[in-house]
Amino acid sequence: MMKCYPIISFQESNAPVRLFEYEKHESYALTSSKISLCQQPWQVLDLHTLNSKMWHAAFLLLAASLSVSLARPHLHPLSSEMVNHINKLNTTWKAGHNFHNVDYSYVRKLCGTMLKGPKLPVMVQYAGDLKLPKEFDARQQWPNCPTLKEIRDQGSCGSCWAFGAAEAISDRVCIHSNGKVNVEISSEDLLTCCDSCGMGCNGGYPSAAWDFWANEGLVSGGLYDSHIGCRPYTIAPCEHHVNGSRPPCTGEGGDTPECVRQCESGYTPSYTQDKHYGKTSYSVPSDEQQIQYEIYKNGPVEGAFTVYDDFVLYKTGVYQHVSGSAVGGHAIKILGWGEENGTPYWLCANSWNTDWGDNGYFKFLRGSDHCGIESEIVAGIPK
Repeated sequence: MMKCYPIISFQESNAPVRLFEYEKHESYALTSSKISLCQQPWQVLDLHTLNSKMWHAAFLLLAASLSVSLARPHLHPLSSEMVNHINKLNTTWKAGHNFHNVDYSYVRKLCGTMLKGPKLPVMVQYAGDLKLPKEFDARQQWPNCPTLKEIRDQGSCGSCWAFGAAEAISDRVCIHSNGKVNVEISSEDLLTCCDSCGMGCNGGYPSAAWDFWANEGLVSGGLYDSHIGCRPYTIAPCEHHVNGSRPPCTGEGGDTPECVRQCESGYTPSYTQDKHYGKTSYSVPSDEQQIQYEIYKNGPVEGAFTVYDDFVLYKTGVYQHVSGSAVGGHAIKILGWGEENGTPYWLCANSWNTDWGDNGYFKFLRGSDHCGIESEIVAGIPK
C-alpha cells in the first residue's frame, strides 16, 4: 500500500468535514467502527458521528503519516536527486535524464490527453479459442510495414491524443492491405481539423480521433519539414538536451495550427482524394487478453494513462509508478507485450522523439490496469 499524506480540516459547526486525502486518489475515512481504505477521492463525515476512541485513532494515524511526510524527499521532477531516488528503490525499471535544461511547464504541455471521456462502442472479439503468445512485437510480425518502426515528435503541443491515433492507424492501413499500402497518416490533419476531438494542442480525446477517421477521413502527412504526404506536421521538434541542434523546449506558445484543407504545394492527389477512412472505430474491453488479441489480430492500438513525474525519467525496464505527483493524461501506441525478469509489460511507442526513454519506446506494467492504461484502449478497422 502506498504511503499516505493526510489533509485534515476541523469545523466547530454541524457542517461535514473532509478527512484524509491521499496519493493515487485513495483516502482513509473514519467511520463509527473502523478506519477503512477507500477508492473515492473523499469521504465526507459529520464530526458528531465520531466517538473519542476514533478521534484518538485518527490522531495516531495523523502523527504517523506526518512523520512519513516529513521524511519523504521533495525533489524536483527532472533533478539528478530524483533520478537517484528512483534508482535506489531498485524496482523493475531504471531512471535517467531525458530532458536537460527544460522548463517543467513543457513536460506538462506534452500530456494533452483527456482521460475518462466519451466512449466508443465496445468490441469484444476474443473468445478464448486462440492461444496467445507470451511475447509479441508488431514490428517483427509485419516487417513490411515501415511505420511500425517510426517514432514521432509532437513538439511543444499537447497533441499526444492525435499522434497515438495517427501512428496506430498508419500501421493498420498497411497491415490490412497486406503491406500494399504504406502511408503516414497525418497527425496535423487530425490535430487541426477535428473540432469534436477537444482543444487541439490543449488536449483531446483518443476516442473522438478514431471516430473522426471513420467518419471524416484523414489525409497523409509525415514528420515536421519532411515534405512527405499531403499535410506534414507543422510544429517543430524542440531540443531535450543541451548540445542539440533543435530549438529549446518551452511551455510557452503551443497554439494549435489552423486547419488547412489543402495539400502541400506540389503534392498530388488533392486533399479530398487523399483521404483514408476507417470502416469502424471502437473501444477495446479493459481486459488483458482482449487487448492482446486485438493487437495480435489487427495491429497496434492507442492507449492512454495518467503520467506521474517519475515516468518522464524512464530509461529501461518495465515502468511502474513509484514516485512523484500526477502530471496529466497521455496517449501512446501499444504494439506488443512480453515479460522481463518475470514482470509482464506492454510494449509502447512514445511521441517524444528517439532521445527519450529506450530510443523512443518504453515497457509498461501489464495486467493490473496500472495508471488506468487498460481502461483507455481504442482501435478501428480501415476501409
